[in-house]
Amino acid sequence: MTATVMQASFQLPVWIDLGATFAFALTGALAAMKRGYDVVGLCSLALVSGIGGGLIRDGVFLQQGITPLLANPHYLYVIGGAALVGMVLGERVHHFNRVIAMVDALGLGAYACYGVQKSLLAGLGPTAAVLVGVVNAVGGGLLRDVITREEPLTFRPGQFYVLVALAGAVTFVFLTAQIGVAPTRAAMVAIGITFIFRMLTIVFNWRTAAVAPAPRGV
Repeated sequence: MTATVMQASFQLPVWIDLGATFAFALTGALAAMKRGYDVVGLCSLALVSGIGGGLIRDGVFLQQGITPLLANPHYLYVIGGAALVGMVLGERVHHFNRVIAMVDALGLGAYACYGVQKSLLAGLGPTAAVLVGVVNAVGGGLLRDVITREEPLTFRPGQFYVLVALAGAVTFVFLTAQIGVAPTRAAMVAIGITFIFRMLTIVFNWRTAAVAPAPRGV
């Protein structure tokens, strides 16, 4: 499958892209509020959480010039809106946890597919493209935890998250690069699988386990 066909065939739906950015940014805003940050800290953490994965993708792995995440003002508007919602609703935002989780699950698969697609178009192989897709999906949360000096949640035992993003990225690259499925159809399948997988982990609380017991005092 040529890069031209991929680029023309698959366009990430705007409502999923912006909705996921909003949900991720909102998690950053809530984390800032829990730590007593001021408005600058809250907006900064919302920005990092919302588009951090994409910034890592474009700035570290692909390096293809100015990232569209900053060139397109809609991302910044959405992040600003998430920061405002976090400030206005405060603790009441937890009443919308189910909606946020559903948008987050959709965004997780969409970001994984988008990262894979951009990587394949940039000339990376399937394995490297999967890596970038996963980073694109979970990088914002990782940066959020590092900035707030928290042990990254992605490294600790807990509900499947990175594994869910990995499943979406592998599904997309397998369907497109190996079988030749049209990118849009492959993306919808991968996003659907990721969404179902993520929601099942939430409903049934499927969790990863530590490889070995942590030493005492750690």
